[in-house]
Amino acid sequence: MSPTDEIDDSSAPLIEHLAELRTRLIHSVVAFIVAMVICFTVWNPIFNFLTQPLCSALAERGQTGDCGLILIKLQEGFFVAISISLLGGLCLSFPYIALQMWRFVAPGLYKTEKNAFLPFLVASPVMFFLGAAFAFYVVTPMAFDFFLGFQQPGTVLGDGEVERGVAGIAFQGSAQEYLSLTIKFIVAFGLCFQLPVLLTLMGKAGLVSAEGLGSVRKYAVVAILVLAALVTPPDIITQVILFTVVYGLYEISIILVRRVERKRLERLREEGLLDDEEDADEDPLMGEFDDPEDDAEATAKPKDE
Repeated sequence: MSPTDEIDDSSAPLIEHLAELRTRLIHSVVAFIVAMVICFTVWNPIFNFLTQPLCSALAERGQTGDCGLILIKLQEGFFVAISISLLGGLCLSFPYIALQMWRFVAPGLYKTEKNAFLPFLVASPVMFFLGAAFAFYVVTPMAFDFFLGFQQPGTVLGDGEVERGVAGIAFQGSAQEYLSLTIKFIVAFGLCFQLPVLLTLMGKAGLVSAEGLGSVRKYAVVAILVLAALVTPPDIITQVILFTVVYGLYEISIILVRRVERKRLERLREEGLLDDEEDADEDPLMGEFDDPEDDAEATAKPKDE
């Protein structure tokens, strides 16, 4: 066989993988576009659903009138519909996109690797929607109630004489700004709720350990504080809520990683790769790469050398 034939044979699997990847990407993009078009046709009910926290906060303050938002720019309504369509299309098509990702990756995994990876693939969207629901039903009402607290009633100048009038401050929000703030809340909390899934997966791969995560806890606290200041509006209530939730998820991640390590040690003991309790202090993964000949030479080497 000539070198050219060897190169062609070795490149064939790569071309097949690229073709498979292209097919999966095309299916995912088409699914996203179809879901986006569907959400565009019903963007008004979705917008009404997203404005429920604002209307509820206004109703609690006695402002029972129209809680509608205004369009500052002529094209703002169109971009509001597009933003809702993008968010709704992504949420609606995500299960199918995740399925396409799994069907591309699964053939290259062993059965044990599939059993280890599949729970994380299922847990990731569940945790995202859990974080999004927490942001929408808990965080946004508190944040909107805080922001609306800066309104004040004004003095209406009629026929009577008023010595000193008071300027009223009333909320007349932009539809695009409100939607941007709400989506920011939802996406930020949804991504933050991915922390246990990410760290547990890294722990299962041996990239992090429970002891290592615990030793950098103080740096994690600083990072979470910076994250809370960046992804939330400048109000202390929302920042404290986000910090508390993310730090709690960090502690839960340490517990989950410790559980993964315990199961790994139990499996190694069952397979006979871990003899006694003293070996548990060492990294069992690195012990598999030790060279027996080097250990034998170190044992036979005289102590005086």
